[in-house]
Amino acid sequence: MPAPSPLKLVNLARAVVAYTKIVRDPNQLGEVFQLADSLSEPAVMERLTASFRRDPRGRAALVRRARVRVDLARLAALPAGTLGHAYASFMRDNRLTPEALPSLEGASEHEYVRAHLYETHDMWHALTGFGADVAGELGLQGFYSAQVDGPLATAILAAGLLNTALFTFDDRVARMDAITAGWSAGRAAAPLFGLDWEAAWSRPLAEVRQELGIDAAGCAPRRAQPRFVVERGAAGASAAM
Repeated sequence: MPAPSPLKLVNLARAVVAYTKIVRDPNQLGEVFQLADSLSEPAVMERLTASFRRDPRGRAALVRRARVRVDLARLAALPAGTLGHAYASFMRDNRLTPEALPSLEGASEHEYVRAHLYETHDMWHALTGFGADVAGELGLQGFYSAQVDGPLATAILAAGLLNTALFTFDDRVARMDAITAGWSAGRAAAPLFGLDWEAAWSRPLAEVRQELGIDAAGCAPRRAQPRFVVERGAAGASAAM
């Protein structure tokens, strides 16, 4: 077996550092991008790109390589209930801007895949209905895992589960519900990669979801306590009487 190249070892070291920081705090967006960069080796990108080529929408997108540029003010002015209005509301409500995501070159197929996934990330949030909190992000990563044939989403999910086990165990119900909902929704839905967002902005959100087979109700956040926690609390209250 040949020894790993120095570049591969450097990428691995960077991935480990970024991963460790994400486990401690999943909200470190810069570390997520660093992890994504470290996992974007040519073999990984070719596997990812090949999976998109198998879908007609993805194949057409790889030929066109159209970039998605948004004007939030224009989208916010669209009628309520449209995809564009929903996306603008999601960005406003969570104090997000498109500029917060890296703008990458898209000259080659591999470059375009990364660029398109980056610039449409928050659009996938709005379309699927997953929130911007950690549970919502993990839910969307579950959706990605079902639709994107690459390791990044799985790595982020693993980091999120470690964060849950070590630091935020009380949020495990919401996070596990979101992950399982995302995985199921992603498997049931049509591939989102390469969606013509510009053509979809003015369409009713419910119509676009129905066309793509997305059940947003299944992706809604749930905050119910696990049954044994409720019972334990009730038992404690009875013992105190």
